[in-house]
Amino acid sequence: MRLVRPLLLILTASAGLASLIAWTTSTGGSDSATQEAEALLSALFDSADQSRSTANFSDHQEGLQRSTAVPAVPPAVATADPQLRIALLSQRPLLQVSTQGGAACRSQAGAPVQLGVLNGMITGTTTGLVSCGGSGGSVFVNGRAYEGTIHLLNRGQGWLAINQINLERYVASVVGAEMPSYWNGEALKAQAVAARSYGLVHMLRPADRDWNLGDTTRWQAYSGTISSTDSTIKAAAATRGLVLSFKGGLVESLYAATQEISDEAHGHLGASMSQHGAQQLAQRGLRFNEILGRYYAGASLARIKTDGQ
Repeated sequence: MRLVRPLLLILTASAGLASLIAWTTSTGGSDSATQEAEALLSALFDSADQSRSTANFSDHQEGLQRSTAVPAVPPAVATADPQLRIALLSQRPLLQVSTQGGAACRSQAGAPVQLGVLNGMITGTTTGLVSCGGSGGSVFVNGRAYEGTIHLLNRGQGWLAINQINLERYVASVVGAEMPSYWNGEALKAQAVAARSYGLVHMLRPADRDWNLGDTTRWQAYSGTISSTDSTIKAAAATRGLVLSFKGGLVESLYAATQEISDEAHGHLGASMSQHGAQQLAQRGLRFNEILGRYYAGASLARIKTDGQ
């Protein structure tokens, strides 16, 4: 559990978010595009605490271990639902793309691209950008279905599929990819908060100029629609907008399957949630905020919200 930026509590809805996908496939301008994206993301957020702490959470761990307070759940308010770009690294190499439910593909210039032409492109070395999606439709990448928009990008190093999707839909999929969807609902809610906090960290600290984070366990697992179930969607909805914070910092909420793995992988970084431990606590009757309080001692719950709320 690490602090990487000042706490991002107030998310201002902005049409300018669309410019985040205004990529250029040329080499020139890439640095400025990255700077523009960073400036836009910074503009979207307003800190409730103007401190500029970037300390590792483990710096505070000794004192936090004495804290047993349960983080209070902030009142429900209207929340923003920003979009993330998820690199589908698990689907490399790209072999086939298909669409369903009215989704269609277009070139960077906006011209329609037929699937036969597209599938010929992605098996070759042509560079470019093609975007596939549509209201209510799905795009299949190597047979796996995704909501939102799939951007197919090749800057000269091979084709990569990037899924642009709303945060809350992303969280619902991550919960189902990281935990069995039949687990206790309170454990699923705890996972949803952790996944949302982690995703937001990578909005501000993207892993690459073209995408925020990947879909593998190197970041957090994401499997598209196949891991979004009624129970995981419910867990995301019940915790909508909730993130973990500490002393004005947005917490990069680390977690692992068991306490042993968590200690080995993240012990030097501070607190980390055991997923199996969360399930056990939930089965004992603990609510999601009590579970989070056990693993991220001293952290509080905050809610991102639309400007003016």
